[in-house]
Amino acid sequence: MNRLSFKTLQHQGVDYHALRNLPEKVLQFGTGVLLRALPDYFIDQANKKGIFNGRVVVVKSTDQGNAGLFDQQDHLYTLCLRGIEEGEIIEENVICTAISRVLSASEQWNDIIKCASNPDMEIIISNTTEAGIQLLQDDISAGVPQSFPGKVLAFLYERYKVFKGDPAMGMIIVPAELIENNGRKLEAILHELAHLNNLETEFIDWLENSNVCCNSLVDRIVPGSPKGTAGEEIIRQLPYTDDLCVISEPFALWAIEGDEHVRSKLTFADAHPGVVIEPDIEKFKELKLRLLNGTHSLTCGLALLSGFKTVREAMEDPHFFTFVRDLMLSEIAVALPPGIDQKAAAKFGLQVIDRFKNPYIDHQWLSISVNYTQKMQNRVVPLLLRYYDRYGTAPKHMATGIAACIALMKTTQKTGDQYYGNADNERYLIQDPAAQVFYNLSDKDHSTEQYVKKVLENEFIWGQNLNKLNRFADEIVLYLDLIESKGVYYLISGIKDKPLLVTE
Repeated sequence: MNRLSFKTLQHQGVDYHALRNLPEKVLQFGTGVLLRALPDYFIDQANKKGIFNGRVVVVKSTDQGNAGLFDQQDHLYTLCLRGIEEGEIIEENVICTAISRVLSASEQWNDIIKCASNPDMEIIISNTTEAGIQLLQDDISAGVPQSFPGKVLAFLYERYKVFKGDPAMGMIIVPAELIENNGRKLEAILHELAHLNNLETEFIDWLENSNVCCNSLVDRIVPGSPKGTAGEEIIRQLPYTDDLCVISEPFALWAIEGDEHVRSKLTFADAHPGVVIEPDIEKFKELKLRLLNGTHSLTCGLALLSGFKTVREAMEDPHFFTFVRDLMLSEIAVALPPGIDQKAAAKFGLQVIDRFKNPYIDHQWLSISVNYTQKMQNRVVPLLLRYYDRYGTAPKHMATGIAACIALMKTTQKTGDQYYGNADNERYLIQDPAAQVFYNLSDKDHSTEQYVKKVLENEFIWGQNLNKLNRFADEIVLYLDLIESKGVYYLISGIKDKPLLVTE
């Protein structure tokens, strides 16, 4: 079987010549699957509709991965969309053509810097992991800068010199790293690094006034290359060999904080509803953090203590499905900050349910449980407090999830520096900074009431004293007693339905 390439596509009667010769408009730091499945996919879709008409130069900053595979395949790859959308199974293979070149930072730095001289270049995209956006005291004149911000600053400084400070030659910079206010953080580091390098005042003014760093939020589950039985079937279906093939869920969101100037440059947003450019993207952060991540956290303990291994497996159970649906739509959605439309929240929640049910993705609950209490503190406690502010009472689904978290974190054994819990006579490792706290609190002489009081008042676990919430401790004691006497699954199936939000 032939390898995927432009030549292979010609044999299939597809003419990609025009797409192959589009100008390079984007410099992208990172070769990872998320970038290929999200921004590169959006750009590909726009190019095919004649909207953006630009390609991506990818910078490979680390020694991991094989850049040669991109060259062998003319930088083409297949994005296999697999999942559920509005109840319908999605199975679609898209040949993505957005990437023009992949350049190694360590071996082809001069070629990367030459891109600064290209007047068509307008955009910088990145996903260098959370550790990438950090300040290192790089000397940008001494070869290849070590850090990602150092590389960006060197590129911008070269561009400033080539175009003699022309304001029109500034760049739109959109980091996709999964950190809060990623654009503002990168912008602050670039300015500090410019001062550390003693760059001229005129450049620093150009850096500040002619370039825009945008906060952004990415949301798409991209497991990577097809694996397992389902992955083998996908590979068999392709009429060519593709070593860069990526599987992704259908849902996609790239929320970018920007004004009309940003929108005028990121025209690929017009080709796909998953790209959103707005002056404030806080509502998208809240929807994802609470309805997706918060639901994961609130149901993780329940699922593991019920014996479910994956999210998909749990969602196939009718009682668990009903619990998740009602938790999201009747408790979390109504506890979101003011200004978030309830219909939009309900729509996003239903999309999350489709994503949880995706038969092609096996998301492990044990992985979700890592750093469990920190996730509960960041994702769930603000929801709990807002619910109390509005209704003055404990939300029973949230309380059930928090009780299950406490049950899962109850430490029964310590071996060296590792802490273990036990469920159905099966030992599991507790990977959480608060494991020692729970171990110290788990005195067998304590009654359930005493134990719950000590746990809920611990600010290291929750960020504040949850005993201050009216009768909340009583709710947790009730649910913990039911978990110990009847089991978690009994508790899930016994929660009665609550009215759901109107979705239309």
